[in-house]
Amino acid sequence: MENKLPTITEIAKRLNISASTVSRALHNHSSIGLRTKMRVQQLAKELNYEPNQTAIFFQQRKTFTIGVVLPELSEAFFSAAISGIEDCAYKNKYSVLMGQSHDSEEKEKQIIETMKSHRVDGLLVSIASKTNNYDHFETLKRYNIPVVFFDRIPNMANIHYVACNLISGTIQAINFLIKKGHRVIGMLNGPEKLAASIEREEGYIQAMKKNRLKFDPTLVINCDLSTEKVYAATEHLLKLKRKPTAIVVFNDYVALDAVQYARTQKLRINKDICFVSYANLPISHYTAFPPMASVEQFPYLQGQKATETLLELLNSKNVGQEGANTYYKIILESQLVVQENNLP
Repeated sequence: MENKLPTITEIAKRLNISASTVSRALHNHSSIGLRTKMRVQQLAKELNYEPNQTAIFFQQRKTFTIGVVLPELSEAFFSAAISGIEDCAYKNKYSVLMGQSHDSEEKEKQIIETMKSHRVDGLLVSIASKTNNYDHFETLKRYNIPVVFFDRIPNMANIHYVACNLISGTIQAINFLIKKGHRVIGMLNGPEKLAASIEREEGYIQAMKKNRLKFDPTLVINCDLSTEKVYAATEHLLKLKRKPTAIVVFNDYVALDAVQYARTQKLRINKDICFVSYANLPISHYTAFPPMASVEQFPYLQGQKATETLLELLNSKNVGQEGANTYYKIILESQLVVQENNLP
């Protein structure tokens, strides 16, 4: 015999009251008397009644689900960011649907299209390193799906985002190296269009000028962060006539690849060539040749703030309406963390 799920209509029939009265009683509406509420709620408990979430979603025009698109969950930075996102979302009774772009623009577009079809209420996105076209984000505006970017921010106008101040973090990194006696400092940067790459280079230029050192554009190399391109970029820097004695690299994972190449050239790490990176990931403490210092970017806090921002947008009556919302631009201060045990 088939067991059917109890409905509001069935409860109403058993108690000889209207379905609308049952609905209001289940939601503790003030218009329903205490005795009726208790009768309805007691019977609902006995029948193991559960609300029809689809109907609730339809009525409220919400699924209480947010989508998250990021490059790689295996990276400690994004794992920490996800923890911040989930903790904040679940506290506010939202579910999280997640997808990894694996730094592919096409994969990123596919995930976003899927999430749009599944009617997520909003999206949190850290873009792929190979994303150069942002049309898929513009399309979301037509569907009233708000997006908050975090960490990897597209170079777009009129967007909501949470990020770390990478200009100040880079200035701290360059100042640290200069105090250590370095004068020729290279930068192994990310893709040119990435806002984080632009900020890193801006910080590099500012720090060099403040220290009265000439900015040499040949010392700054942009790449897509793949192992092959990092190897090639490191090789290029180390073969320059004016060879750097220190290199600031895009993040701790990139530092691992850059160090690996330098070792193939028989260079002593943090002696013949020194490295400073970004993210301050735990993995650095377990490697034989970690960077001398790393810029902390607070991934958990970025994820938490991005989720809070998205929920605020979702609770706004004007969500998705062009020009109706203030564009949130939340900047967290970065901090250079020096690995004292790794100093030469």
